[in-house]
Amino acid sequence: MTDFATVGRVVRIEHVAAMALDLPEVTESERHGRQAWTVNGKAFAWVRPFSKADLKRFGDVPPPPGPIVAVRVDDLAEKEAVLAANTKGLFTIPHFDGFAAVLVELSKVSKRTMRDTLVDGWLACAPTRLTDGYVERRKDRPR
Repeated sequence: MTDFATVGRVVRIEHVAAMALDLPEVTESERHGRQAWTVNGKAFAWVRPFSKADLKRFGDVPPPPGPIVAVRVDDLAEKEAVLAANTKGLFTIPHFDGFAAVLVELSKVSKRTMRDTLVDGWLACAPTRLTDGYVERRKDRPR
């Protein structure tokens, strides 16, 4: 496992890519022409700029500055729990209503939160043959 604590304070796309690719059987691909990270053919994280419609919904309120990464969660109940925790840098927008994913504002999120969010997204999409072994190995690691 790579140690990302030594790489500056701001999370950048390169850090997200390295963290995602550090997970078992992850590949980098494209989703709508943007970087995405998949496991077992399922995208669990992807770069998600705001569309014109998204920007219009913000109205006079300035949108969070980019880059933004979308990350899957297990289900809508988990999404609600993640957002209810009010973790700095994690949010949603109306376009994601009813969709099991959260958005991550890289300029605000900590590296630990980014890594944990990616792991949760990976766990939501990876096959059991990968997740069972991964969870067991993590239990034995000191935090």
